[in-house]
Amino acid sequence: MKLPGNMQQMMRQAQQMQEKMQQEIALIRVEATVGGGMVTVKVDGQKNLLSVKIDPEAASDLEMLQDMIVAAVSEGIKQVDAQIQQKMGGMLGGMGLPPGMF
Repeated sequence: MKLPGNMQQMMRQAQQMQEKMQQEIALIRVEATVGGGMVTVKVDGQKNLLSVKIDPEAASDLEMLQDMIVAAVSEGIKQVDAQIQQKMGGMLGGMGLPPGMF
């Protein structure tokens, strides 16, 4: 099925935008710190945990350390989500789509 020329162009543009978005997301790197710097994590745009730094003092309370790691990773993922939303909003803003569609 052949699409009208304008529709083909729109589909091509949408595909290019999606590829650009994926490239930008791949470059995202965030750092989240909890416990006054006792635990710091780095997360990438695909929400992969890249690194964990733990202050040796935090190791004295294992249960607290576990909670801080979970909190730091959760915060890192929230920061990634916020950056993705911001990038998508900027990219999709010029398309004239209804608010909340993405």
